[in-house]
Amino acid sequence: MTNVQSIEQAITQLPMQDLAEFRSWFAKFDAQAWDTQMESDAAAGKLNVLAAEAVAEYKLGKAREL
Repeated sequence: MTNVQSIEQAITQLPMQDLAEFRSWFAKFDAQAWDTQMESDAAAGKLNVLAAEAVAEYKLGKAREL
């Protein structure tokens, strides 16, 4: 059994209150991991093409207010 399978099995056996606490913790953990990856990608210039595309569309009047 892999670590992931062990974790999955343990999660299925959690009482509802513990599962709710785990969900809350994991949502925060996952959001932080996402933020860290985005910061890393931005610093490495991986988002430059997307930013340039967005600026170009804005200059062409293709942007709209949200």
